[in-house]
Amino acid sequence: MCFTFDFFVCIQCGTIKNRKICSLCLFDTSFYKLTIRVYRKIMKMLVEKIEQKFDQEKVIEEFEDLTKDAGKIQEETLEKILEQNRGTEYLQQWGLNGKTDPQTFKNCVPIVTHNDLEPYIQRVADGDLSPILTGKPIETISLSSGTTQGKPKFVPFNDELMESTMQIFKTSFAFRNREFPIGNGKALQFIYSSKQFKTKGGLAAGTATTNVYRNAQFKKTMKAMCTPCCSPDEVIFGPDFHQSLYCHLLCGLIFGDEVQAVSSTFAHSIVHAFRTLEQVWEALVVDIREGVLSSRVTVPSIRLAMSKLLKPDPELADTIYNKCSRLSNWYGLIPELFPNTRYIYGIMTGSMEPYLKKLRHYAGELPLLSADYGSSEGWVGVNVNPKLPPELVTYAVLPNIGYFEFIPLGGNLNGMEQANSPVGLTEVKLGEEYEIVFTNFAGLYRYRLGDVVKVKGFHNGTPELQFVCRRNLLLSINIDKNTEKDLQLAVEAAAKHLVDEKLEVVDFTSHVNVSADPGHYVIFWELSGEATDEMLQDCCNCLDKAFIDAGYVSSRKVNAIGALELRIVKRGTFHKILDHFVGLGGAVSQFKTPRCVGPKNSSLLQILSSNVVESYVSTAFC
Repeated sequence: MCFTFDFFVCIQCGTIKNRKICSLCLFDTSFYKLTIRVYRKIMKMLVEKIEQKFDQEKVIEEFEDLTKDAGKIQEETLEKILEQNRGTEYLQQWGLNGKTDPQTFKNCVPIVTHNDLEPYIQRVADGDLSPILTGKPIETISLSSGTTQGKPKFVPFNDELMESTMQIFKTSFAFRNREFPIGNGKALQFIYSSKQFKTKGGLAAGTATTNVYRNAQFKKTMKAMCTPCCSPDEVIFGPDFHQSLYCHLLCGLIFGDEVQAVSSTFAHSIVHAFRTLEQVWEALVVDIREGVLSSRVTVPSIRLAMSKLLKPDPELADTIYNKCSRLSNWYGLIPELFPNTRYIYGIMTGSMEPYLKKLRHYAGELPLLSADYGSSEGWVGVNVNPKLPPELVTYAVLPNIGYFEFIPLGGNLNGMEQANSPVGLTEVKLGEEYEIVFTNFAGLYRYRLGDVVKVKGFHNGTPELQFVCRRNLLLSINIDKNTEKDLQLAVEAAAKHLVDEKLEVVDFTSHVNVSADPGHYVIFWELSGEATDEMLQDCCNCLDKAFIDAGYVSSRKVNAIGALELRIVKRGTFHKILDHFVGLGGAVSQFKTPRCVGPKNSSLLQILSSNVVESYVSTAFC
């Protein structure tokens, strides 16, 4: 039996009406009565069409409304988090007694680090189904990158975090697209998904980026924003990132004229991709010319997916060959190969800043747009001023994605901050530095993120933050305190000695050697070519004198800190570190070169030490 409705569809405008004359377009022919099955199908298509439509101005308007009354939104967000999770073991132990106001929350619930919450998170991962941290069961675990401490951390991930991720993506794109509008093109995205695995309790576990890429909402959102990836899913989710990278480049070249944005999670991945292109471009040209994928790609699923895209195209191959051949030292590579690209997009702050010089070399005159501010634990803010250069970028905090507190630092990154009471989102002061403490919807309460930020302004009622550094990334032996930024500036100053020989520092890291007496800084450099001993000795001395922290300078003068040591490592050493990271289950998209390798990160120290080819000791304070 076939049930029908007294509804009709207008095939001219697509509306569904209960009359034969469409009130919208007055079309009166070719109407069809709808069966239940057809009606449901049409309604599903209409819903999907509505979901896919991206309303840029509406997204911006919603953001403006949220930030105008940030204080009230923060209170409502905290109330919502505590209401959802009031019955959890973790919150009940602190005696909130059902109260959801900020003052009671701060008085009762302590500020914690990941080490404090790790036993609770581990129980969740091991399959304990009781409400430990959240009212609703956690079904997914995110892994932090692990590049800082040498091993990844488990962090709960749920639907609310996915929703906030999509909110960040949409808001960021809306502001970005208003300044740099793109049409119906494609994005060359160097994104990679690591393997998900099951925890002891059967929960899906993977890097934060993997959990996002594998979520259906991600693909819908990207499609709605008209930025589908050039590469098929089989490339993104491929098991070998070297092969995936090769195919990302190949897909980009195939769709070269359609590419309107080049992006990755981190700037490092983009630089790494185009350094690779310098090495393999001729092989890519052969693939395009012959329409046959290189034998270097062996993964069956990737080969099958690429075979559907790759057809013999001698004309395109000649064009790419001629463009690459006439480039001078690969300057302007991106706009030359992808002429309709509007911008380069990715996280470019913090440990990514050292890659900006090389990225600008590849980008030519194209603008570099820094992506939004977040971590494996959750999101903090969005870049609503995309025209700002990465060195000056700020992030407006979204007041509805979590509850935020800020520990005032007063310029003391390593001091007794416990004496400073945290202040709320709307209580921070312009120009001051703070450490972020946040509470999210996935079971983290008053969690120290470990990031130091500076308040650079306000967007309506919410602060605009500039990332300063990670608190735990400090070079310190005596009374010296040098941050990741201090290290970067020192490397930049010393690297100027290489410019005349057209050499560059490919990558770098550091280590505090306290096994010697006195202890001293060790800086590891990988160079793009051979340098003379005299030049590298000058670099070493310059590095030592470039650390201008008063505690460091005074300690060096009295030999309380020993002479800085510069160690040159073999070409490809930092690729070995990347391979090691991926081997531990990390995703290339999430990789950050650790700028300070601690004693617990013995595997990285071993890779670095075993690849040292030259060593120089500073004579700057002799």
